[in-house]
Amino acid sequence: MHVKKIDDIESEVLESANGVSRQMLIGPDEGPNFSMRKLVIEPGGGIPAHTSGAEHEQYVLGGTARVGIGDQIYEVAKGDIVFIPAGELHWYEAYGEEPFELLSVLPNRDNEMVFAK
Repeated sequence: MHVKKIDDIESEVLESANGVSRQMLIGPDEGPNFSMRKLVIEPGGGIPAHTSGAEHEQYVLGGTARVGIGDQIYEVAKGDIVFIPAGELHWYEAYGEEPFELLSVLPNRDNEMVFAK
């Protein structure tokens, strides 16, 4: 399918995170090279520090968050673009009154999340 309505795509709660849901907008069964996901992190929620074998290209749709990438911490908001290199430790903490929403594009390879201890 070439065109979808986002409201028709199921959202799943990420059990490994706090207050985070994900929609798989384009999965590996549709795009052989890249997947596109929408993540929503509720205020006060977040994704703990982890690595992934694949880089992430992300566009912030709304809300505000702190994003840790390696040893740097960034304040990000609507319109910001985030690049996370493959294997780089990273995490997210949403704050403010609105959910933090982003689109994430990543290659269809070695996307397993490995959480820091």
